Amino acid sequence: MLTSNDIPLAAKPLDRAAHHRTDEAWLEEAFARPDVLVFLMRDGQPLMEGEGGPSLSAGARLDTKPRNLVWLGANASTFMKDSIRLFMGKDKNGTPIFAVGLPDDFTLRGTLLEGAGSFEDMRAAAASLSLLEANLVSTARSITEWHRSHAFCSKCGAPSEPTEAGWKRVCPSCGTEHFPRTDPVAIMLPILGDECLLGRSAGWPPGFWSCLAGFVEPGETIEQAACREVFEEAGVVCLPEKAEYLFCQPWPFPSSLMMGIHLTAESRDITIDPNEIEEARWFSKAELQAIMSGDHPEVYAPPEMAVAHYVMKAWADS
Repeated sequence: MLTSNDIPLAAKPLDRAAHHRTDEAWLEEAFARPDVLVFLMRDGQPLMEGEGGPSLSAGARLDTKPRNLVWLGANASTFMKDSIRLFMGKDKNGTPIFAVGLPDDFTLRGTLLEGAGSFEDMRAAAASLSLLEANLVSTARSITEWHRSHAFCSKCGAPSEPTEAGWKRVCPSCGTEHFPRTDPVAIMLPILGDECLLGRSAGWPPGFWSCLAGFVEPGETIEQAACREVFEEAGVVCLPEKAEYLFCQPWPFPSSLMMGIHLTAESRDITIDPNEIEEARWFSKAELQAIMSGDHPEVYAPPEMAVAHYVMKAWADS
């Protein structure tokens, strides 16, 4: 049975060793260890070996070869000016791992890393990396992007400062503590008999279809949000009490938790909201099986990096 631990970007996580985050002396010593592992992020992109490809849109096909992060050791201290250091945790050998969030204007030109690699589009990077490295850069992107967009206190407006190894910000003016946010999102597949409902957003490449999706609002359960979104986007009625939760995935665009759900549809008629989606359509299980195997003549599925792929596959294989 597939679980959240098997989903890309969530698989093979580190021991986060969060108890070290408040120990500045330990963090300094760990960052200077000869076996420390450090990778770099700039503008939400990880530094990877070799030349990177073009940026990818949400619905683009991912056809990438395996690549590795550029790993640094204690010499990463060279890049700490105006940067944010994030303690990621320890690997199975107890080796400390850090990410460094570089300034947006940082360039490799003239540094010891010139020619060593390139900052890669995050979607392409996640599809190219090992499971562990993909989990690392996904987490680092979410946290470093949070720092970039939350430099000021939301209570008093004063500049806030990073603390606890990058996992918290504190306002020195009013003392307010700020923590990274994660936005819950429902990724749902309505099912009625031998058919399931898929949708398309405007701007997606021809042939790309996926699950419907939407953010959870305050006061909602994930099941209620899934049913509400399906009705708002496609006019199809589903009941929260019939929802089946499957698994979840951290998604760093910018920082969401995607929760896969199967819904039982109560109606078949489709009335789309053109402000939400471009098209919705019922597919038979045989059609979905062909889509997932890559044999459908017109339609292709989300890439294996996306949790929607596994939400669709779970029903196609049932």
